[in-house]
Amino acid sequence: MTSLKIKKRIQELKEGFLRDAAEVRDSKAADALRIRYLGRSGLLADLFSLLGSLPTAEKKDAGRELNELKKQFQESVDALQARFRSAADAACSFDYTLPGDPMWIGHKHPLQIVMSEIQACFKNMGFSVAQGPEMETEYYNFEALNIPRGHPARDMQDTFFIDEEKEIVLRTHTSPVQVHVMENQQPPVRIIAPGRCYRNDTPDATHSPVFHQVEGLCVDEGVAFSDLKGVILAFARSMFGSDMKIRFRPSFFPFTEPSAEYDFSCLICRGKGCRVCGGSGWVEISGAGMVNPEVFKYVNYDAERYTGYAFGMGVERIAMLLYEVPDIRMFFENDIRFLKQF
Repeated sequence: MTSLKIKKRIQELKEGFLRDAAEVRDSKAADALRIRYLGRSGLLADLFSLLGSLPTAEKKDAGRELNELKKQFQESVDALQARFRSAADAACSFDYTLPGDPMWIGHKHPLQIVMSEIQACFKNMGFSVAQGPEMETEYYNFEALNIPRGHPARDMQDTFFIDEEKEIVLRTHTSPVQVHVMENQQPPVRIIAPGRCYRNDTPDATHSPVFHQVEGLCVDEGVAFSDLKGVILAFARSMFGSDMKIRFRPSFFPFTEPSAEYDFSCLICRGKGCRVCGGSGWVEISGAGMVNPEVFKYVNYDAERYTGYAFGMGVERIAMLLYEVPDIRMFFENDIRFLKQF
């Protein structure tokens, strides 16, 4: 081995070290660099081992160059490790005198907030809360509500069938709850039935295949349509203020007669017309009417003695009015930026 070859190896080693050092991104890589070049079996140690093959006159110069290279390598590695230690220390530093960061905790979904307010409003008017299953038989979802087989109203509701042979469906409304209640309770009856419902609707700004509804039922002697109007108006003004307006439009539901659909004035556009209200200034809430005497036959109520009214309302529609939300789909997208506003 000649001193010229050793000098060439020294230059190659220096260039390789600079390339490898430029790729170091953390303390682990810096330590690997040190072992590769400065370790006992490293590349620099290999060059030192070649000094014995040089002529005596050349050993001194070659040894001095190798020691200088070792010093440069060590300083570079030390600088890299010091830089990463400083970064780690800065990341781990903590000022114990600072006040603690407040923890963000979960809270009720806006639909649950509105559902609770609706229930509180009707409880104040003397209604109790009743619950029922989300999976129903066709009997309770349709037949006991005067919707027999082959009735066009069944097609209108776009039902999700769980088991067609056993006639099990996802309920399309909370109206079946009123049948369960009337089967087990004689008048007077004054209940609301809140819950989740399902229909095979195409999602848009005002429709969702999963939605929430509150069904209301009142049965007693002498109950009239004017009582229904009074209850709906009292609810609307309790939720939205004394200037809220309502309107009833003639309609048809097999389980009520006469039947109507009722709307609330749109709070988003103040009656001027917008996407939510379809430009009409009104937002459709749901249907209502006097309980059809045919329904009383299924629960053995005396239709000559008792009358009653029933109504429903979409919780999402109420929430859209209350919070001025333009699109019903926002309630189901779980966007934390939206949910944190409530």
